[in-house]
Amino acid sequence: MEILWFLPTQGDGRHLGTAIGGREVTLDYLTQVARAADDLGYSGVLVPTGRFCEDPWVAASAMVPVTKRLKFLVAVRPGIISPTVAARMTTTFDRISGGRLLINVVTGGDPVELAGDGSFHPHDQRYALTREFMEIWQRLLTEEQVDFAGDHLRVEGARIVFPQVQRPHPPIYIGGSSDPALDLTADIGDAFMTWGEPPALAAEKIADVRQRAAARGRSIRVGMRLHVIVRDTDAEAWAAADDLIKYLDDDTIKSAQASFANHDSVGQKRMTDLHGGDRDRLVVSPNLWAGVGLVRGGAGTAIVGDPETVAARLKEYRDIGVDLFILSGYPHLEEAYRFAELVFPLLPLDRPAARSSATPDATQQPRGEVIGFDRFPVQPAPKAAPAPQDS
Repeated sequence: MEILWFLPTQGDGRHLGTAIGGREVTLDYLTQVARAADDLGYSGVLVPTGRFCEDPWVAASAMVPVTKRLKFLVAVRPGIISPTVAARMTTTFDRISGGRLLINVVTGGDPVELAGDGSFHPHDQRYALTREFMEIWQRLLTEEQVDFAGDHLRVEGARIVFPQVQRPHPPIYIGGSSDPALDLTADIGDAFMTWGEPPALAAEKIADVRQRAAARGRSIRVGMRLHVIVRDTDAEAWAAADDLIKYLDDDTIKSAQASFANHDSVGQKRMTDLHGGDRDRLVVSPNLWAGVGLVRGGAGTAIVGDPETVAARLKEYRDIGVDLFILSGYPHLEEAYRFAELVFPLLPLDRPAARSSATPDATQQPRGEVIGFDRFPVQPAPKAAPAPQDS
């Protein structure tokens, strides 16, 4: 198993849906969480994206010099940013971090938020645009110059000057539950990400995406995004779950659920359907609790229990094909320690190896000719043999 943690750039606290016990997003606090994850042996952190979060690329960049091994799963947003700019951000981050970047392809599922960012494509058109975006992005990281004309995007003479560390490019993580999302993952994804559904439902989706990948001659990793509430005893863990939502009132839940109903995300609908906004339907599978999803979009379930129970449930997901978990808990600093101390010893972990910042060498010099105030020729960097797409 590989375990990642979560960087709470949207804020943090001990209770959902209230400012009571809330924590402000500050550089110092995010640094504490990132350093804890790095020191404890989490292999990386997911840096969230959206209008209620700090910018993920800026936040992740600030964490690079204060960590040693930690990888950063950072979102590219087709339809909101150009593929050429995203490619330059990718190569820059990968170089300054010494190859610690993971790419999270986020097509989006909230039409209101997307409209605020100037994106008005309906669901399936967003995936068609994403496919063109990723073709340009991948080609820019592997070719000297790119010309592309699609239905949604067009570039002429696009190029990357400074190459990335990871070849052929940083790993691509794609989440989603719709047919376009599963097809895109099968075509180009290195890892498929799903939210924490009951094992039987998750197994169907995992089998589906792996069959699609196999039909294309590919194999992919599978990851799952979950919250965790672990305590010394089951009783203490369930009490902590109740405490997390003790300030939620019916109006707050109703408002959040109405907002989620407007999403065109198939994955969000699957999450919401687990509980329907009903406090009496929150245990959706043994030790799988959907209370987080009462007011939080996206990943809305948590594994709740004592260390042995939580480890057993994670191993059940491993048995259906999940080998990578992105976990979180409220508040994220303390829960990073608690999970690592109580559950890590019970899991077959793939621990991160030591990494260091990128150092200049012949493979990391500018590609082609650089034109600025001075004009000087630079020999193109030798291309490394492409790494296997499968993982």
